[in-house]
Amino acid sequence: MYDALIIGGGASGMSCALVLGSAKTKAFAKDKRIGLIAHQRSSHLQSALFNNVLGLPPGTTGQSILSSGKTQLATLYPHVEQIEKEKVLSVLETDAGYFEVNTNKQSYHAKMVVVAVGYTHLINITGLEPYIAPHPRAKAEKNRIWLKNEDHLVKKNLYVAGTLAGWRSQFAIASGSGAQVATDILTLWNHGEHTKIHDKLEP
Repeated sequence: MYDALIIGGGASGMSCALVLGSAKTKAFAKDKRIGLIAHQRSSHLQSALFNNVLGLPPGTTGQSILSSGKTQLATLYPHVEQIEKEKVLSVLETDAGYFEVNTNKQSYHAKMVVVAVGYTHLINITGLEPYIAPHPRAKAEKNRIWLKNEDHLVKKNLYVAGTLAGWRSQFAIASGSGAQVATDILTLWNHGEHTKIHDKLEP
């Protein structure tokens, strides 16, 4: 049973995983099981080039970020399980109140799920259909979608992050959306006390 299972290894999903992973030294998070289904083949980062992102050297490619992000997560926070080469087919809520996430290879159980895949209308994950609507911040002719939500929360314990949450397709926005979801989850784990995680230089 995962305490939090993130679906999608792009900007928002990876940012969410990094922030959740960074809380490992906190008492409220140290025993939490976190997973990331890092299916990246359809990520919009595959063809992205970044010249206008704070902190990234001009010429940085999306492909390099996809690769380095997985390495960063594995190196700094190896307790976050990365599940690769699996495609999610369904996200179903059980009678017991947790979620069953089925991929093309196996099934996982999770108390919380974060959906952080792209906003293409080709999304085909059973269980999410009731929440799909036309994207509010994309050109109509692009036929983009979002999962209807309030502050990233689709329903209890089901979150959405990034472009699929209704945000514009901008790297910094998607990354921030994933980080926001992570801090919301950490706040829940911390008994409702607003929580954020920062690393600091030693004096």
